[in-house]
This record gives sequence, C-alpha cells and structure tokens, in this order.
Amino acid sequence: MLNYESLHEGQRLESLFKPPVTKVQLVKYAGASGDFNPLHTDDAFAQEIGMQGVIAHGMLVMGFLGEYVMKLAGDQAVPANFKMRFGAVTVPGDRITCSAFVKNLYEERGQRFVRLDVIAEKEPEQVVGSGEVVLRIK
Repeated sequence: MLNYESLHEGQRLESLFKPPVTKVQLVKYAGASGDFNPLHTDDAFAQEIGMQGVIAHGMLVMGFLGEYVMKLAGDQAVPANFKMRFGAVTVPGDRITCSAFVKNLYEERGQRFVRLDVIAEKEPEQVVGSGEVVLRIK
C-alpha cells in the first residue's frame, strides 16, 4: 500500500508476480469480457492465421496491471487516470510481472497525486504492456 510521505521520484515499488497464464483463464476471460474471438480460445484457428497457438486478450494484461495498481493504492488512493500501450503477445504459460516506478508527486487544487509508470513483463524481460497511472491520494 502507498504511503505518500515515503514516496520519491524514481522509486521502484514492490512488484506483483502473476502465476502462469492458462488456456482455462483465457476461456473464462472471454466469457467475462464478451470477447469470443477464437484467436484467444482455439489453437487450430490461431494456427490457421499464422500464430503458434492462442494468445491472451490484451485487456487481460491491462487487468493484471489494474489489479496491481489497486493493490498498491489500497485504501489510501483512487485511480484518476490510467493509460496503457500493448507490447509483445502473451501466451499460455507466460508468467507476468507487474512493476511500477514513481514518476512524480504533485499537488493540484489542494489534492495530492502520484504519477506511476507501470510495466507488465514476461520472461525474459519482454514488455507485454506499459503505461502511466495517476493516483489521487485520499
């Protein structure tokens, strides 16, 4: 959980390590999101279009980063803005690590904010998602 007073620019925050992505997880995410593109659930289809097999939904990776940000925020902060770019594809078996760095701390109209650079990577150090989150400190 964040403690505004102990944060400083450039600080790396504790990472979140996700278990390996599974095909079952992709099917469940398809149902939850309504995105039933067979690229995410059907290996034969994915291979027909030139992939080695199914790939994870990009928004699943964004969800991992969202989960991470909410764990960081705890009850001390609320997200004010979240931007993300997608990188390398995520496939079943990939282990995703979510990390954040304090970009800056600032005050605006009597409110305190922290801007974080966030990264989701799979081994070996391939970025699958990156972005920026602004948290408003309560």
